[in-house]
Order: sequence, then structure tokens, then C-alpha cells
Amino acid sequence: MQKQLKVRLDALPVIRYKEMVLHAEAEKAKREMTALETTLLNKINQYEYMNRLWQEFPQDAVSVKEIKTCLKNIAGVKVQQFEDVVFEMKPLVLFNQPFWVADGIALLCDLLRLSIEKQLLVIKTESLNTARKKTTQKVNLYEKVQVPGYLIAISKIKKFMNDEESLGKATQKIMKKRILSI
Repeated sequence: MQKQLKVRLDALPVIRYKEMVLHAEAEKAKREMTALETTLLNKINQYEYMNRLWQEFPQDAVSVKEIKTCLKNIAGVKVQQFEDVVFEMKPLVLFNQPFWVADGIALLCDLLRLSIEKQLLVIKTESLNTARKKTTQKVNLYEKVQVPGYLIAISKIKKFMNDEESLGKATQKIMKKRILSI
């Protein structure tokens, strides 16, 4: 039991540190997500006056071909990190299209990139928060349940062992007196 107690006491600082790192990274991702959301809304609002023109925009001119991500290990939690988006452009004859379609394609690609990056940050934040909650539960389990439980159990065992030792010594003294009195 003392070995189990030592294992938990040694692991507790590491788990607390992991909890702090996960909390900090989740907050950082949340701030990045909020900043991206603000940027995205600003860009949309900046071009809101063009809403009627978007009806002329070819519907399938741009599509997402690939979202490039990499796995990043944050305190033992693997999360996807956004790298880039590859778009597939439908060949358009710009001669038949309004003059602003080329700029519209660039704007649409930029908005899609920001939106995808924001969605990946949402997923990253949720993953980090879930891992942080589990780590917090483990810290609480160790601090409030297991460590006190082991300390109580160890003290009970020590008391029992001391009582047994005292009884053994008392029994030896009684036996010795009987042997000497015979």
C-alpha cells in the first residue's frame, strides 16, 4: 500500500501540470478561434453590399479538394493542426462571366479557408477541454479519494500491527511468569 501511495503522490504533480498545460492550450485555441471568427465576420460584412451580385456567381466554380492538417501532441493529447486547403477550380470562361468573378473566386477561397481553419480550432478546443476534464477528474480522484484512502488504510494497518505486537509481548510476559512460577 505504501508503494501504491508513493506512485500516486509521485504522479500527482505531473497530472496537475498536464491539466494546466491543457487548460492553457484550450484557452489559446479559443482565443484564436474568436479572432478567426471576428476576421471572418468582418470580411463577410465588408462585401455585404455585393449580395445581389452573388446570385450571378457560378455555383460550382470552387470546391475544396483537400484539407491539409498535421497531428500535434499537446500534453499527450493528439489534435489536428491546420496547415492549408487545396481548392479545385472549375474551368470558367471569364469572357462570359461578369468582370468581378475572378475577384469573387479569390474572396470565396479566402472565406472558405478561414471557415475551415475556424472549424478545426473548434474541434481542437473541444478535444483539449475533454482531455482537461478527464485529467481534472484524475487529479481529484487521487487527491480526494485514493491518497486519503491509502493513508487511512496504512494507519489502520500500523495500529493493528502495533496492537498485535503489544499483545504478543504481553502474552510472552505472562508465559514467562507462569514458567518462572512453576
